[in-house]
Amino acid sequence: MKFSLEWLKDYLETEASVSEIAAKLNAIGLEVEDIEDPAERLAGFRVAKVLTAAPHPDADKLQVLTVDTGEGDPLQVVCGAPNARAGMKGVLGLPGAVVPANGMELRKSAIRGVESNGMMCSVRELELGDEHDGIIELPEDAPVGESFASYQGASPVFDVAITPNRPDCMGVEGIARDLAAAGIGVFRSHPRPAVKGAGACPVEIRTDDAEGCPAFYGRVIRGVKNGASPDWMQRRLLSAGQRPISALVDITNYVMLAHGRPAHVYDLAKLTGPVVARRATDGEEVLALNEKTYTLDESMTVIADDAGVHDIAGIMGGEHSGVSESTTDILIEIAYFDPKRIGVTGRKLGLASDARTRFERGVDPAFLDDGLAIVSQLAIDLCGGEASEVVRAGAPPSEPKLIQFDPALTAKLGGVEVPADEQRRILEALEFGVSEDWEVTCPLRRHDIEGSADLVEEVVRIHGLDKVESVALPRAEGVAKPTATPQQGLERRLRRAAAASGLHEAITWSFISESEAKSVGGGRWVLENPISEDLKIMRPSLLPGLLSAVQRNLDRGQSAVRLFEIGRRYLEDGEHPSLAFVLAGDRLARGWQNGKGQAFDAYDAKSLVLSLLEAAGAPVANLMIMGEAGDFYHPGQSATLRLGPKNRLASFGTIHPTMLKTYGIDVPVVAGGIHLDAIPAKRSGGGFARAPYAPPALQAVTRDFAFLVPAGLAAGDLVRAVKGADKKNIVHARVFDIFAGQGVPEGRKSIALEVTLQPQEQSYKDADLKAISDAIVAAAAKQGGELRG
Repeated sequence: MKFSLEWLKDYLETEASVSEIAAKLNAIGLEVEDIEDPAERLAGFRVAKVLTAAPHPDADKLQVLTVDTGEGDPLQVVCGAPNARAGMKGVLGLPGAVVPANGMELRKSAIRGVESNGMMCSVRELELGDEHDGIIELPEDAPVGESFASYQGASPVFDVAITPNRPDCMGVEGIARDLAAAGIGVFRSHPRPAVKGAGACPVEIRTDDAEGCPAFYGRVIRGVKNGASPDWMQRRLLSAGQRPISALVDITNYVMLAHGRPAHVYDLAKLTGPVVARRATDGEEVLALNEKTYTLDESMTVIADDAGVHDIAGIMGGEHSGVSESTTDILIEIAYFDPKRIGVTGRKLGLASDARTRFERGVDPAFLDDGLAIVSQLAIDLCGGEASEVVRAGAPPSEPKLIQFDPALTAKLGGVEVPADEQRRILEALEFGVSEDWEVTCPLRRHDIEGSADLVEEVVRIHGLDKVESVALPRAEGVAKPTATPQQGLERRLRRAAAASGLHEAITWSFISESEAKSVGGGRWVLENPISEDLKIMRPSLLPGLLSAVQRNLDRGQSAVRLFEIGRRYLEDGEHPSLAFVLAGDRLARGWQNGKGQAFDAYDAKSLVLSLLEAAGAPVANLMIMGEAGDFYHPGQSATLRLGPKNRLASFGTIHPTMLKTYGIDVPVVAGGIHLDAIPAKRSGGGFARAPYAPPALQAVTRDFAFLVPAGLAAGDLVRAVKGADKKNIVHARVFDIFAGQGVPEGRKSIALEVTLQPQEQSYKDADLKAISDAIVAAAAKQGGELRG
């Protein structure tokens, strides 16, 4: 919300500087986003008098002016404005000044061969309005030579961010009230005008939607003469970013910005029959003031007459009943609308306005009569006319909230000692009623106050948030207990392990497009009102986001991309914590040692998955390699890692070329994923999960075995079978050779294993070694293997 210092001082008597006011606004929770000083924009522009005006010798539409600037000799200025004439006073931009409207720096130059020392300015060029047919004409008493900014009374403009819980500060008056309570000045409470009505209102006003519009007030003023609003009003509206339109329109905007109370003015001649607040009918249409037609439904409240809808209640008026220069009779409407209904209607129509912003946050229900009186008085003062009596249909909420408050809560909840009498002063300055026994009556405009904690907040912010000391939380004696949950601890270990493996962490959207979801099998959860069609489906996999990141990095010249992400997948049965990674481009860059660059393959993904699972504490030695990992992997180049047939811990492989084409990637990509919630949790109990390590007393023994096995047998299955042949003595087994070719029967392959045996209490004897070897051969035979001769 924007407002000028001049406007603020209409409600706040203060000598504080702009910086002091800004600091206090920030201190009480009204964040100042910007301060703009129009005097800086108008530097180099001054009041000047045209002494002579002669035709340009070489241009029919130009004149050569002699201009008195109040200093030194008159200046010669070439001007094309039709109203430029000798004796008038206007605004001269001197060389070096920058025109606010277009940023052009004025210079001494020749125009059609005639020297010009600056420019006589129009209203539009100085961003003071839309008029540009001629230059600004100032009154006769305008002091020649004075800075135009000083003459105009240019005032610094504050831009303050008002949080949704403070609708009472959506007007200059409310901000002034807060500043006065904080000690920055004295609040000026303007007396509300009493506009007497001359006769009954000639229009029936009623509300047929008591839920959406509990209160609907109005009155007629006859004999008005609409025109331009006065300079002081236009100046204030411009400081707030509002374009002055006409006196009657400007009055409603002015009251909205000054008091936070929207109102509306209708041209009485354009209304037919009673003016009613009612529900719209399905399919009913209205042409709004923004020149767009909106289709309504029965959940929306509208203002209508016998001819149809004239106003989307609380959001925007209609084009057909708006006032114009020819308007002579008006109907002023001011109402209280249900905030929830306004918010829903605005979102359905995709329609935002200053009125909607205030109504959906909640306006002051006690300000209807006062607001109507202020609008009426301004209309009569500026446009003349005679007012009718007020018609009041319905009634706004009128029961104030009562809270039994304990001043001791301020120290307990707010962390700062504030004397009870100071707390009372603060609350009363904010216009809360405080009884002797601390029963607090809340103003109706303070919708945000729900209990004692909110009153503590009011006291503390006005007293000064900077006075709340930073106090460390109490710490228990001894070793600190871990604060991270087991799941958080697991994710931290994996994050460090992935980074140590050379991966870069990525954080991608939790929402993806329909096409991206389809590429990984489709998504279950679809948003009804997404912020974008590309962010519509809650991701069933982390892979689409990572592949999009790969594509962006490759397009920007990266030769190798290594990314991982820890996040949530959203499936039919809920959300699942997961880790996914992608490896794209060159694993080894080209060089004299290896020649061409070497791409990643599925084995790189397998190695990385196993490394991460080991870091996560998964029983890697017991994992089974099974089947294809999914349709988005390349056939024959993917697998899953499982604990048993059903418990799938991880998958890895080479991404299918069709999938890569979908994302615009033209290099091989391998990927892997770990289902974090499938990793078995560590055993919990009173003792340690494993016994203390003690080195064996006897030296280990290694034996080599070569087996002929079916060509389709996975080496991992053979290793697992061999290790299980004698779990007491066999501590390790690994593949050191795989061969198929000459000397090996067709359909078979040779797998050579190194088996490590660890004696326990005594060294092995030949009989012991033979028994173990026979068990190993028997275990291999169950996998279709036979000892190679």
